[in-house]
Amino acid sequence: MASTQGAAEKARVLVASNRGPVSYELREDGSLAAKRGGGGLVSGLSAIGPNANAVWVCAALSDTDREAVRRSHNGRRLSVEATGGQLVRMLDIDATVHADAYNGIANSVLWFVHHMLYQTPLEPVFDAEFRRQWASYEAYNRAFAEALAEEAAEGAAVLVQDYHLCLVPGMLRELRPDVRIGHFSHTPWAPREYFELLPEDIREQLMAGMLGADRVAFLTWRWATAFQKCAEGLDPERYRVTWPSGAPRTIEHLRKGRETLIGVHSLGADADFLRVRAHQPDVEERMAALREEIGEGRRTVVRVDRTELSKNIVRGLLAYRQLLEEHPEWRERVVHLAFAYPSRQDLIVYREYTAAVQRVAEEINSAFGTAGWTPVVLHVKDDFARSLAAYRLADVALVNPIRDGMNLVAKEVPVVSDQGCALVLSREAGAYEELRANAFVVNPYDVLETGRALHEALSLPPEERADRTKRLAAAATALPPAQWFLDQLQALEELQSS
Repeated sequence: MASTQGAAEKARVLVASNRGPVSYELREDGSLAAKRGGGGLVSGLSAIGPNANAVWVCAALSDTDREAVRRSHNGRRLSVEATGGQLVRMLDIDATVHADAYNGIANSVLWFVHHMLYQTPLEPVFDAEFRRQWASYEAYNRAFAEALAEEAAEGAAVLVQDYHLCLVPGMLRELRPDVRIGHFSHTPWAPREYFELLPEDIREQLMAGMLGADRVAFLTWRWATAFQKCAEGLDPERYRVTWPSGAPRTIEHLRKGRETLIGVHSLGADADFLRVRAHQPDVEERMAALREEIGEGRRTVVRVDRTELSKNIVRGLLAYRQLLEEHPEWRERVVHLAFAYPSRQDLIVYREYTAAVQRVAEEINSAFGTAGWTPVVLHVKDDFARSLAAYRLADVALVNPIRDGMNLVAKEVPVVSDQGCALVLSREAGAYEELRANAFVVNPYDVLETGRALHEALSLPPEERADRTKRLAAAATALPPAQWFLDQLQALEELQSS
Protein backbone atom coordinates (compact mmCIF):
# COMPACT_ATOMS: atom_id res chain seq x y z
CA MET A 1 0.00 0.00 0.00
CA ALA A 2 1.35 3.40 -0.94
CA SER A 3 1.86 5.91 1.85
CA THR A 4 3.00 9.51 2.06
CA GLN A 5 4.85 8.74 5.27
CA GLY A 6 8.60 8.36 5.00
CA ALA A 7 10.24 5.02 5.73
CA ALA A 8 12.10 6.50 8.70
CA GLU A 9 8.78 7.27 10.38
CA LYS A 10 7.39 3.78 10.07
CA ALA A 11 6.67 1.98 13.34
CA ARG A 12 8.43 -1.20 14.48
CA VAL A 13 5.81 -1.90 17.17
CA LEU A 14 2.11 -1.08 16.88
CA VAL A 15 -0.83 -1.43 19.26
CA ALA A 16 -4.43 -1.18 18.09
CA SER A 17 -7.36 -0.70 20.46
CA ASN A 18 -10.72 1.04 20.46
CA ARG A 19 -9.73 3.31 23.35
CA GLY A 20 -6.33 4.96 23.23
CA PRO A 21 -3.99 6.37 25.86
CA VAL A 22 -5.38 9.91 25.61
CA SER A 23 -8.74 11.69 25.36
CA TYR A 24 -9.60 15.36 24.94
CA GLU A 25 -11.80 18.00 26.54
CA LEU A 26 -12.66 21.42 25.15
CA ARG A 27 -11.62 24.38 27.28
CA GLU A 28 -13.67 27.58 27.46
CA ASP A 29 -11.08 29.40 25.34
CA GLY A 30 -11.50 26.84 22.54
CA SER A 31 -8.25 25.02 23.18
CA LEU A 32 -8.08 21.27 23.77
CA ALA A 33 -7.02 19.70 27.06
CA ALA A 34 -5.54 16.19 26.84
CA LYS A 35 -6.20 13.66 29.56
CA ARG A 36 -3.84 10.69 29.63
CA GLY A 37 -4.99 7.27 30.75
CA GLY A 38 -3.29 4.31 32.37
CA GLY A 39 -3.47 0.53 32.30
CA GLY A 40 -1.41 -2.38 31.09
CA LEU A 41 -0.93 -1.21 27.52
CA VAL A 42 0.28 2.23 28.60
CA SER A 43 2.67 0.63 31.10
CA GLY A 44 3.88 -1.85 28.50
CA LEU A 45 4.58 0.70 25.80
CA SER A 46 6.43 2.83 28.36
CA ALA A 47 8.49 -0.20 29.36
CA ILE A 48 9.88 -0.76 25.86
CA GLY A 49 11.42 2.71 25.94
CA PRO A 50 11.18 5.86 23.82
CA ASN A 51 13.48 4.56 21.07
CA ALA A 52 11.32 1.56 20.14
CA ASN A 53 9.45 3.56 17.48
CA ALA A 54 6.05 2.35 18.73
CA VAL A 55 2.72 3.73 17.53
CA TRP A 56 -0.69 3.33 19.16
CA VAL A 57 -3.68 3.30 16.76
CA CYS A 58 -7.03 4.04 18.39
CA ALA A 59 -10.45 5.54 17.64
CA ALA A 60 -11.68 9.05 18.38
CA LEU A 61 -14.45 8.45 20.93
CA SER A 62 -15.99 11.91 21.13
CA ASP A 63 -16.52 15.04 19.07
CA THR A 64 -13.64 16.63 20.99
CA ASP A 65 -11.37 13.71 20.12
CA ARG A 66 -12.34 14.14 16.48
CA GLU A 67 -11.49 17.82 16.67
CA ALA A 68 -8.08 16.89 18.09
CA VAL A 69 -7.52 14.62 15.08
CA ARG A 70 -8.41 17.44 12.71
CA ARG A 71 -5.89 19.70 14.43
CA SER A 72 -3.18 17.03 14.41
CA HIS A 73 -0.27 16.80 11.97
CA ASN A 74 -1.76 15.91 8.57
CA GLY A 75 -4.77 14.44 10.39
CA ARG A 76 -2.56 11.52 11.39
CA ARG A 77 -0.50 11.36 14.59
CA LEU A 78 -1.41 13.46 17.60
CA SER A 79 0.93 15.98 19.17
CA VAL A 80 3.45 14.15 21.34
CA GLU A 81 3.25 17.00 23.86
CA ALA A 82 -0.39 16.07 24.46
CA THR A 83 0.26 12.34 24.67
CA GLY A 84 3.23 12.42 27.01
CA GLY A 85 5.65 11.44 24.24
CA GLN A 86 3.67 8.44 23.00
CA LEU A 87 3.13 8.28 19.22
CA VAL A 88 -0.64 8.01 18.70
CA ARG A 89 -2.65 7.71 15.48
CA MET A 90 -6.28 8.49 16.39
CA LEU A 91 -8.86 7.59 13.75
CA ASP A 92 -11.68 10.01 12.96
CA ILE A 93 -14.20 7.31 12.07
CA ASP A 94 -17.71 8.53 11.26
CA ALA A 95 -19.61 8.85 14.55
CA THR A 96 -22.56 6.79 13.31
CA VAL A 97 -20.30 4.01 12.05
CA HIS A 98 -18.45 3.96 15.36
CA ALA A 99 -21.71 3.87 17.36
CA ASP A 100 -23.01 0.97 15.27
CA ALA A 101 -19.76 -0.95 15.57
CA TYR A 102 -19.12 -0.22 19.25
CA ASN A 103 -22.60 -0.28 20.79
CA GLY A 104 -24.53 -2.18 18.13
CA ILE A 105 -22.11 -5.07 17.55
CA ALA A 106 -19.18 -5.11 20.00
CA ASN A 107 -21.12 -4.33 23.18
CA SER A 108 -24.58 -5.63 22.28
CA VAL A 109 -23.66 -8.79 20.37
CA LEU A 110 -20.05 -9.94 20.85
CA TRP A 111 -19.93 -9.00 24.54
CA PHE A 112 -23.25 -10.77 25.13
CA VAL A 113 -22.10 -13.90 23.29
CA HIS A 114 -18.78 -14.22 25.11
CA HIS A 115 -20.33 -13.49 28.53
CA MET A 116 -23.39 -15.68 27.78
CA LEU A 117 -25.82 -12.91 28.72
CA TYR A 118 -28.67 -13.42 26.27
CA GLN A 119 -32.20 -14.20 27.43
CA THR A 120 -32.55 -16.71 24.64
CA PRO A 121 -36.37 -16.89 24.53
CA LEU A 122 -36.29 -13.26 23.34
CA GLU A 123 -32.78 -12.57 22.07
CA PRO A 124 -30.68 -12.40 20.00
CA VAL A 125 -32.58 -11.37 16.87
CA PHE A 126 -30.38 -11.22 13.79
CA ASP A 127 -32.46 -9.06 11.49
CA ALA A 128 -31.87 -6.38 8.85
CA GLU A 129 -30.81 -3.85 11.51
CA PHE A 130 -28.17 -6.27 12.78
CA ARG A 131 -26.82 -6.66 9.23
CA ARG A 132 -26.68 -2.88 8.82
CA GLN A 133 -24.71 -2.56 12.05
CA TRP A 134 -22.46 -5.45 11.07
CA ALA A 135 -21.51 -3.56 7.92
CA SER A 136 -20.41 -0.70 10.19
CA TYR A 137 -18.37 -3.13 12.29
CA GLU A 138 -16.62 -4.25 9.11
CA ALA A 139 -15.96 -0.64 8.08
CA TYR A 140 -14.67 0.23 11.54
CA ASN A 141 -12.26 -2.73 11.52
CA ARG A 142 -11.18 -1.88 7.97
CA ALA A 143 -10.27 1.66 9.04
CA PHE A 144 -7.94 0.22 11.70
CA ALA A 145 -6.39 -2.29 9.30
CA GLU A 146 -5.66 0.40 6.73
CA ALA A 147 -4.13 2.74 9.31
CA LEU A 148 -1.94 -0.05 10.69
CA ALA A 149 -0.84 -0.96 7.18
CA GLU A 150 0.20 2.66 6.57
CA GLU A 151 2.05 3.00 9.88
CA ALA A 152 3.90 -0.33 10.00
CA ALA A 153 7.53 -0.76 9.02
CA GLU A 154 8.60 -3.88 7.11
CA GLY A 155 8.21 -6.90 9.42
CA ALA A 156 6.73 -4.83 12.26
CA ALA A 157 5.01 -6.41 15.27
CA VAL A 158 1.33 -5.47 15.56
CA LEU A 159 -0.65 -6.20 18.74
CA VAL A 160 -4.42 -5.94 18.16
CA GLN A 161 -6.59 -5.71 21.24
CA ASP A 162 -9.95 -7.23 22.06
CA TYR A 163 -13.39 -8.00 20.68
CA HIS A 164 -13.87 -4.59 19.08
CA LEU A 165 -11.21 -5.48 16.49
CA CYS A 166 -11.74 -9.16 15.69
CA LEU A 167 -11.63 -8.63 11.93
CA VAL A 168 -8.45 -6.52 11.89
CA PRO A 169 -5.85 -9.34 11.78
CA GLY A 170 -7.35 -10.93 8.67
CA MET A 171 -7.80 -7.59 6.93
CA LEU A 172 -4.28 -6.45 7.83
CA ARG A 173 -2.74 -9.70 6.58
CA GLU A 174 -4.29 -9.07 3.17
CA LEU A 175 -2.79 -5.58 3.11
CA ARG A 176 0.59 -6.34 4.72
CA PRO A 177 1.55 -10.04 4.70
CA ASP A 178 5.05 -9.07 5.89
CA VAL A 179 4.06 -7.93 9.39
CA ARG A 180 3.69 -10.16 12.43
CA ILE A 181 0.22 -9.90 13.92
CA GLY A 182 -1.00 -10.78 17.39
CA HIS A 183 -4.53 -10.54 18.76
CA PHE A 184 -5.29 -10.48 22.49
CA SER A 185 -8.78 -11.06 23.95
CA HIS A 186 -9.51 -9.38 27.28
CA THR A 187 -12.89 -11.13 27.55
CA PRO A 188 -13.85 -14.76 27.91
CA TRP A 189 -14.43 -16.72 24.73
CA ALA A 190 -17.84 -18.32 24.28
CA PRO A 191 -18.32 -22.10 24.37
CA ARG A 192 -18.87 -23.52 20.91
CA GLU A 193 -22.59 -24.16 21.50
CA TYR A 194 -23.16 -20.53 22.51
CA PHE A 195 -20.90 -19.10 19.80
CA GLU A 196 -23.07 -20.92 17.28
CA LEU A 197 -25.99 -18.64 18.17
CA LEU A 198 -24.34 -16.29 15.67
CA PRO A 199 -25.21 -16.64 11.96
CA GLU A 200 -22.85 -19.01 10.16
CA ASP A 201 -21.29 -16.38 7.90
CA ILE A 202 -20.67 -14.05 10.85
CA ARG A 203 -18.95 -16.85 12.77
CA GLU A 204 -16.77 -17.56 9.76
CA GLN A 205 -15.83 -13.89 9.41
CA LEU A 206 -14.96 -13.58 13.09
CA MET A 207 -12.79 -16.69 13.11
CA ALA A 208 -11.12 -15.85 9.79
CA GLY A 209 -10.42 -12.38 11.14
CA MET A 210 -8.89 -13.64 14.37
CA LEU A 211 -6.96 -16.38 12.60
CA GLY A 212 -5.40 -13.82 10.32
CA ALA A 213 -3.06 -13.33 13.28
CA ASP A 214 0.18 -15.23 13.69
CA ARG A 215 -0.71 -15.61 17.34
CA VAL A 216 -3.95 -15.24 19.31
CA ALA A 217 -3.80 -15.00 23.08
CA PHE A 218 -6.19 -15.01 26.02
CA LEU A 219 -6.20 -14.38 29.76
CA THR A 220 -6.65 -18.05 30.69
CA TRP A 221 -6.35 -21.47 29.07
CA ARG A 222 -10.08 -21.93 29.61
CA TRP A 223 -10.85 -19.13 27.15
CA ALA A 224 -8.10 -20.28 24.76
CA THR A 225 -9.54 -23.79 24.73
CA ALA A 226 -13.03 -22.46 24.01
CA PHE A 227 -11.63 -20.52 21.03
CA GLN A 228 -9.93 -23.61 19.65
CA LYS A 229 -13.13 -25.63 19.96
CA CYS A 230 -15.01 -22.94 18.03
CA ALA A 231 -12.37 -23.14 15.29
CA GLU A 232 -12.63 -26.92 15.35
CA GLY A 233 -16.36 -26.57 14.67
CA LEU A 234 -15.76 -24.74 11.40
CA ASP A 235 -14.84 -26.34 8.10
CA PRO A 236 -12.37 -29.20 8.88
CA GLU A 237 -10.98 -28.84 5.37
CA ARG A 238 -9.80 -25.33 6.25
CA TYR A 239 -8.61 -25.57 9.87
CA ARG A 240 -6.88 -28.31 11.85
CA VAL A 241 -6.71 -27.77 15.61
CA THR A 242 -3.84 -29.40 17.50
CA TRP A 243 -3.91 -30.27 21.20
CA PRO A 244 -0.31 -31.31 21.98
CA SER A 245 0.89 -31.88 25.53
CA GLY A 246 4.04 -29.96 26.34
CA ALA A 247 4.16 -28.16 22.98
CA PRO A 248 2.58 -24.97 21.65
CA ARG A 249 -1.03 -25.27 20.61
CA THR A 250 -1.75 -24.29 17.01
CA ILE A 251 -4.52 -23.95 14.49
CA GLU A 252 -3.33 -24.96 11.02
CA HIS A 253 -4.67 -23.19 7.92
CA LEU A 254 -4.76 -26.17 5.58
CA ARG A 255 -5.42 -24.18 2.41
CA LYS A 256 -2.87 -21.46 3.11
CA GLY A 257 0.09 -23.40 4.42
CA ARG A 258 0.42 -21.42 7.63
CA GLU A 259 -0.62 -21.69 11.26
CA THR A 260 -1.79 -19.54 14.16
CA LEU A 261 -0.26 -20.11 17.57
CA ILE A 262 -2.38 -20.03 20.73
CA GLY A 263 -1.05 -18.30 23.86
CA VAL A 264 -2.10 -17.23 27.35
CA HIS A 265 -1.00 -14.21 29.39
CA SER A 266 -2.72 -13.76 32.75
CA LEU A 267 -2.83 -10.05 33.57
CA GLY A 268 -1.78 -9.24 37.15
CA ALA A 269 -2.30 -6.28 39.43
CA ASP A 270 0.14 -3.36 39.32
CA ALA A 271 1.27 -3.68 42.93
CA ASP A 272 3.82 -0.85 42.94
CA PHE A 273 1.34 1.67 41.56
CA LEU A 274 -1.53 0.53 43.79
CA ARG A 275 0.44 0.59 47.03
CA VAL A 276 1.75 4.09 46.38
CA ARG A 277 -1.55 5.50 45.07
CA ALA A 278 -3.57 3.96 47.92
CA HIS A 279 -1.69 6.07 50.49
CA GLN A 280 -2.11 9.46 48.84
CA PRO A 281 -3.92 12.22 50.79
CA ASP A 282 -7.15 12.01 48.77
CA VAL A 283 -7.44 8.31 49.62
CA GLU A 284 -6.88 9.03 53.30
CA GLU A 285 -9.69 11.60 53.12
CA ARG A 286 -12.04 9.07 51.52
CA MET A 287 -11.15 6.52 54.22
CA ALA A 288 -12.14 8.95 56.94
CA ALA A 289 -15.46 9.63 55.21
CA LEU A 290 -16.14 5.92 54.73
CA ARG A 291 -15.34 5.14 58.35
CA GLU A 292 -17.97 7.72 59.28
CA GLU A 293 -20.53 5.99 57.05
CA ILE A 294 -19.60 2.51 58.30
CA GLY A 295 -19.60 3.27 62.00
CA GLU A 296 -17.20 2.31 64.77
CA GLY A 297 -16.05 -1.31 65.04
CA ARG A 298 -18.02 -2.74 62.13
CA ARG A 299 -16.75 -5.24 59.56
CA THR A 300 -16.92 -4.55 55.84
CA VAL A 301 -17.90 -6.52 52.74
CA VAL A 302 -16.54 -4.59 49.77
CA ARG A 303 -17.36 -4.75 46.09
CA VAL A 304 -16.15 -2.33 43.42
CA ASP A 305 -17.59 -2.82 39.93
CA ARG A 306 -19.10 -1.14 36.95
CA THR A 307 -22.83 -1.81 36.61
CA GLU A 308 -21.97 -4.26 33.86
CA LEU A 309 -24.49 -7.08 33.47
CA SER A 310 -21.81 -9.76 33.80
CA LYS A 311 -20.64 -8.44 37.20
CA ASN A 312 -23.67 -9.96 38.94
CA ILE A 313 -24.17 -7.10 41.42
CA VAL A 314 -27.85 -7.79 42.07
CA ARG A 315 -27.23 -11.40 43.13
CA GLY A 316 -24.36 -10.18 45.30
CA LEU A 317 -26.77 -7.88 47.12
CA LEU A 318 -29.28 -10.71 47.47
CA ALA A 319 -26.55 -12.92 48.95
CA TYR A 320 -25.73 -10.18 51.48
CA ARG A 321 -29.44 -10.03 52.34
CA GLN A 322 -29.38 -13.79 52.82
CA LEU A 323 -26.45 -13.38 55.21
CA LEU A 324 -28.45 -10.93 57.35
CA GLU A 325 -31.50 -13.21 57.32
CA GLU A 326 -29.66 -16.47 58.17
CA HIS A 327 -27.18 -14.90 60.58
CA PRO A 328 -28.88 -12.13 62.51
CA GLU A 329 -25.76 -11.90 64.68
CA TRP A 330 -24.17 -9.89 61.86
CA ARG A 331 -26.86 -7.23 61.93
CA GLU A 332 -25.39 -3.89 62.99
CA ARG A 333 -21.92 -5.52 62.94
CA VAL A 334 -21.24 -5.46 59.20
CA VAL A 335 -21.67 -2.98 56.35
CA HIS A 336 -21.66 -3.78 52.64
CA LEU A 337 -19.70 -1.10 50.79
CA ALA A 338 -21.09 -1.52 47.27
CA PHE A 339 -19.55 0.72 44.65
CA ALA A 340 -21.47 0.22 41.42
CA TYR A 341 -20.29 2.73 38.86
CA PRO A 342 -22.66 3.24 35.90
CA SER A 343 -21.53 1.60 32.68
CA ARG A 344 -22.77 1.90 29.07
CA GLN A 345 -25.75 4.01 30.10
CA ASP A 346 -26.51 4.75 26.45
CA LEU A 347 -27.90 1.18 26.28
CA ILE A 348 -31.32 0.77 27.90
CA VAL A 349 -30.57 -2.67 29.36
CA TYR A 350 -27.68 -1.18 31.33
CA ARG A 351 -29.78 1.71 32.61
CA GLU A 352 -32.39 -0.78 33.79
CA TYR A 353 -29.73 -2.89 35.49
CA THR A 354 -28.27 0.13 37.31
CA ALA A 355 -31.78 0.98 38.53
CA ALA A 356 -32.23 -2.62 39.74
CA VAL A 357 -29.00 -2.41 41.75
CA GLN A 358 -30.21 0.78 43.43
CA ARG A 359 -33.65 -0.68 44.10
CA VAL A 360 -32.35 -3.86 45.78
CA ALA A 361 -29.90 -1.87 47.93
CA GLU A 362 -32.76 0.38 49.08
CA GLU A 363 -34.93 -2.67 49.87
CA ILE A 364 -32.18 -4.16 52.07
CA ASN A 365 -31.69 -0.89 53.93
CA SER A 366 -35.45 -0.52 54.40
CA ALA A 367 -35.83 -4.08 55.70
CA PHE A 368 -32.84 -4.21 58.06
CA GLY A 369 -31.53 -0.69 58.66
CA THR A 370 -31.72 1.01 62.02
CA ALA A 371 -31.22 4.58 63.21
CA GLY A 372 -27.51 3.96 63.69
CA TRP A 373 -26.78 1.39 60.95
CA THR A 374 -27.09 1.44 57.17
CA PRO A 375 -26.55 -2.15 55.98
CA VAL A 376 -25.64 -1.20 52.37
CA VAL A 377 -23.60 1.91 51.59
CA LEU A 378 -24.07 2.24 47.84
CA HIS A 379 -22.10 4.71 45.72
CA VAL A 380 -22.77 5.05 42.00
CA LYS A 381 -20.45 7.95 41.15
CA ASP A 382 -17.05 6.77 39.92
CA ASP A 383 -14.27 7.75 42.31
CA PHE A 384 -10.96 5.89 42.06
CA ALA A 385 -9.59 7.30 45.31
CA ARG A 386 -12.73 6.12 47.15
CA SER A 387 -12.39 2.67 45.57
CA LEU A 388 -8.82 2.40 46.88
CA ALA A 389 -10.01 3.55 50.31
CA ALA A 390 -12.58 0.74 50.28
CA TYR A 391 -9.89 -1.74 49.26
CA ARG A 392 -7.85 -0.75 52.30
CA LEU A 393 -10.85 -1.09 54.62
CA ALA A 394 -12.02 -4.43 53.23
CA ASP A 395 -12.50 -7.37 55.57
CA VAL A 396 -14.16 -9.34 52.76
CA ALA A 397 -14.00 -8.69 49.00
CA LEU A 398 -17.03 -9.93 47.06
CA VAL A 399 -16.24 -10.75 43.42
CA ASN A 400 -19.05 -12.89 41.97
CA PRO A 401 -19.27 -12.31 38.20
CA ILE A 402 -21.45 -14.44 35.99
CA ARG A 403 -18.47 -14.59 33.64
CA ASP A 404 -15.34 -12.47 33.48
CA GLY A 405 -12.19 -12.54 31.37
CA MET A 406 -10.02 -11.93 34.44
CA ASN A 407 -11.41 -9.47 37.05
CA LEU A 408 -8.60 -7.33 38.39
CA VAL A 409 -10.59 -6.23 41.46
CA ALA A 410 -10.13 -9.76 42.83
CA LYS A 411 -6.38 -9.25 42.49
CA GLU A 412 -6.18 -5.63 43.60
CA VAL A 413 -8.01 -5.79 46.94
CA PRO A 414 -5.60 -8.30 48.57
CA VAL A 415 -2.66 -6.14 47.45
CA VAL A 416 -4.06 -3.00 49.08
CA SER A 417 -6.07 -4.22 52.10
CA ASP A 418 -4.61 -2.86 55.36
CA GLN A 419 -5.60 -5.65 57.73
CA GLY A 420 -5.92 -8.47 55.22
CA CYS A 421 -9.13 -9.52 53.52
CA ALA A 422 -10.96 -12.73 52.70
CA LEU A 423 -11.99 -13.18 49.06
CA VAL A 424 -15.37 -14.56 48.00
CA LEU A 425 -14.80 -15.42 44.35
CA SER A 426 -16.96 -16.71 41.51
CA ARG A 427 -15.71 -19.84 39.78
CA GLU A 428 -16.59 -18.05 36.51
CA ALA A 429 -13.97 -15.30 36.93
CA GLY A 430 -10.77 -15.72 34.95
CA ALA A 431 -8.89 -15.02 38.19
CA TYR A 432 -10.39 -18.19 39.69
CA GLU A 433 -7.62 -20.46 38.37
CA GLU A 434 -4.90 -18.44 40.11
CA LEU A 435 -6.71 -17.45 43.31
CA ARG A 436 -9.06 -20.34 44.09
CA ALA A 437 -6.76 -22.06 46.59
CA ASN A 438 -7.05 -19.13 48.99
CA ALA A 439 -10.54 -17.87 48.17
CA PHE A 440 -14.08 -18.86 49.15
CA VAL A 441 -15.28 -20.09 45.76
CA VAL A 442 -18.95 -19.76 44.82
CA ASN A 443 -21.38 -20.55 42.02
CA PRO A 444 -22.40 -17.02 40.96
CA TYR A 445 -26.03 -18.04 40.45
CA ASP A 446 -26.36 -19.59 43.93
CA VAL A 447 -27.39 -16.84 46.34
CA LEU A 448 -27.63 -19.23 49.29
CA GLU A 449 -24.10 -20.54 48.75
CA THR A 450 -22.74 -17.00 48.34
CA GLY A 451 -24.46 -15.90 51.55
CA ARG A 452 -22.85 -18.83 53.41
CA ALA A 453 -19.47 -17.94 51.92
CA LEU A 454 -19.83 -14.37 53.17
CA HIS A 455 -20.48 -15.71 56.67
CA GLU A 456 -17.43 -17.99 56.52
CA ALA A 457 -15.27 -15.19 55.20
CA LEU A 458 -16.39 -12.76 57.90
CA SER A 459 -15.79 -15.45 60.54
CA LEU A 460 -12.21 -16.17 59.44
CA PRO A 461 -9.68 -15.76 62.30
CA PRO A 462 -7.39 -12.73 61.78
CA GLU A 463 -4.20 -14.76 61.46
CA GLU A 464 -5.67 -17.06 58.80
CA ARG A 465 -7.08 -14.07 56.95
CA ALA A 466 -3.65 -12.42 56.96
CA ASP A 467 -1.98 -15.59 55.65
CA ARG A 468 -4.55 -16.00 52.89
CA THR A 469 -4.12 -12.38 51.89
CA LYS A 470 -0.36 -12.77 51.51
CA ARG A 471 -0.81 -15.77 49.25
CA LEU A 472 -3.54 -14.04 47.24
CA ALA A 473 -1.37 -10.95 46.77
CA ALA A 474 1.59 -13.05 45.62
CA ALA A 475 -0.53 -14.81 43.00
CA ALA A 476 -2.22 -11.57 41.98
CA THR A 477 1.03 -9.78 41.18
CA ALA A 478 2.85 -12.61 39.38
CA LEU A 479 2.57 -10.92 35.96
CA PRO A 480 2.34 -7.11 36.35
CA PRO A 481 0.89 -5.10 33.45
CA ALA A 482 4.18 -3.98 31.90
CA GLN A 483 5.56 -7.53 31.86
CA TRP A 484 2.20 -8.85 30.59
CA PHE A 485 2.57 -6.60 27.55
CA LEU A 486 6.26 -7.29 27.04
CA ASP A 487 5.68 -11.06 27.13
CA GLN A 488 3.12 -10.75 24.32
CA LEU A 489 5.48 -8.60 22.29
CA GLN A 490 8.41 -10.95 22.78
CA ALA A 491 6.33 -14.00 21.81
CA LEU A 492 5.26 -12.24 18.62
CA GLU A 493 8.69 -10.96 17.70
CA GLU A 494 10.15 -14.45 18.04
CA LEU A 495 7.91 -15.69 15.25
CA GLN A 496 9.12 -15.74 11.68
CA SER A 497 7.14 -13.48 9.41
CA SER A 498 4.65 -15.46 7.31
